[in-house]
Amino acid sequence: MAEWKNLDKLSAYARLQALKGRVKLQEALSGEAGAERVAAYRVPMAAGLTYHYAAKQVDGEVLSALAALADEAQLADKFAALYGGEMINTGEKRLVLHHLTRGQLGGAVVADGEDKRAFYVEQQRKAADFARRVHAGEILNEKGEAFTTVVQIGIGGSDLGPRAMYLALENWAKRNNTFRMAARFISNVDPDDAASVLADIDLSRSLFVLVSKSGTTLETLTNESFVKNALRSAGLDPARHMAAVTSATSPLASSSDYLAAFFMDDYIGGRYSSTSCVGGAVLSLAFGPEVFERFLEGAAAADKAAAEPDPLKNAAMLDALIGLYERNVQGYPATAVLPYSQALSRFPAHLQQLDMESNGKSVNRYGEPVSYVTGPVIFGEPGTNGQHSFYQLLHQGTDIVPLQFVGFRASQAGVDVDIQGSTSQQKLCANVAAQIMAFACGKQDANPNKSFAGGRPSSIIIGDQLTPEALGALLSHFENKVMFQGFLWNLNSFDQEGVQLGKVLAKRVLAHETDGALKAFSDELGI
Repeated sequence: MAEWKNLDKLSAYARLQALKGRVKLQEALSGEAGAERVAAYRVPMAAGLTYHYAAKQVDGEVLSALAALADEAQLADKFAALYGGEMINTGEKRLVLHHLTRGQLGGAVVADGEDKRAFYVEQQRKAADFARRVHAGEILNEKGEAFTTVVQIGIGGSDLGPRAMYLALENWAKRNNTFRMAARFISNVDPDDAASVLADIDLSRSLFVLVSKSGTTLETLTNESFVKNALRSAGLDPARHMAAVTSATSPLASSSDYLAAFFMDDYIGGRYSSTSCVGGAVLSLAFGPEVFERFLEGAAAADKAAAEPDPLKNAAMLDALIGLYERNVQGYPATAVLPYSQALSRFPAHLQQLDMESNGKSVNRYGEPVSYVTGPVIFGEPGTNGQHSFYQLLHQGTDIVPLQFVGFRASQAGVDVDIQGSTSQQKLCANVAAQIMAFACGKQDANPNKSFAGGRPSSIIIGDQLTPEALGALLSHFENKVMFQGFLWNLNSFDQEGVQLGKVLAKRVLAHETDGALKAFSDELGI
């Protein structure tokens, strides 16, 4: 039975603190020793990916202390308890089962009187069958025309993950002849969001997927009404254009307003739901169920790798441990996620929610205040765009911000142009290699304005190409990294009470049950 302790109660943490500032990257990466370090400081991942950490401020002594911390914190045992069906979400007293949407690492998990793996597989089968019927022309609009666009209506985890995954595979699917339907997304309750999407699509040939676990999410139901009004105004029957992803007990589950309903449950948090029907319905419609299955296979392989007890052979666990060292020992406040892949343009936004909603906590899993810092601020943009934006602060600002790069040797498009002796893809890869070294080693200059201190740590995940399998593995890697860090900080990474207070106050504002400053702000906004 795993024992849950605060980080500062672990003896290995005290040992780790004594190693602050031990590694100077300018020295570690210099000369032939630097090349040897790059070759040695790497861990194979699933789907042909590799986690490289030579540009992190670690050496054998630090890695030994991190391994001891992983052992004392029982990280492998806690992961096994999670996928084995123990109640890990202490805040809401729920199981945590998103891993079951892509495979079964342990034995059968039974909850609510049913085998949960079988339940998730059945819902994915239903979504796949629905997608195939749409693609085959068995489900058509009123005029007997095929649907050409799918629009997901959701917010938070019902939007960020699926949107990021769709954008990540859109060009790959077009190149590999698996592109079936264009996908668009409506999330913000701001009417300009829905209006902009609806103005760009053919309503009569659009299929809408409403995603709300409870069936009561204010923003999502408001946008659903917006869409239904637009459909009716165009002389279309909304019930012929809508499907739902919801829980079996929600008011949407058996409504005649939808062509079909696919179920999820309370054991999968929104930010962990891309491999459930929350992502499965829209991705199967967009690219075909076979592509979604390949995505799940990559995630399942990465989950299996994350169960490895040795942190030096477990990329997700090692990434988590190094991140904790940077946050709690080195004192770095943020992490930048920098994919050198335009396809991953919204992946940092998804990771922002995944990480900050999971580990943005100041009390432990028992509701007791912790005396150490927890989750960092997560932000990022794809390279090379970010280089011409916020990299100035990353290179020469007063705070050191650790960096997580992602790069691929080949593009998805399969087309390129050679200009000035190199292709666009070569220029992209050259930039990420250069940035790693520039951040780590810096440059001395007599002009202080042109001097770079260096010492900015980074890791990079490298693969051949962003395929469905690689994307699934990448998603799982970060989900498991966040989970391991939550274990280390003794947090409940699977609830999100921090999003609730604002919702409660917003309802009071809309009901005009306000006074004082809240009423004053409401009046200023014309409510």
